[in-house]
Amino acid sequence: MLVLILSVLVLLAVGGVVCVYWTARGDAPRWARGVATATDVLSEVALKANKNSTSRNNGGD
Repeated sequence: MLVLILSVLVLLAVGGVVCVYWTARGDAPRWARGVATATDVLSEVALKANKNSTSRNNGGD
């Protein structure tokens, strides 16, 4: 069951990256632009969470 959940998450991430690339080319439909925006926002949230987690573990360096 865990493998299935992780597989779905990986497929969603790959689909998001494809939509970001498609949007960057300039010929994506509206739904793909929405998926690309959501992917960008979620990646920024993940980066900030990782940065906060790393700074707490390193004593704020």
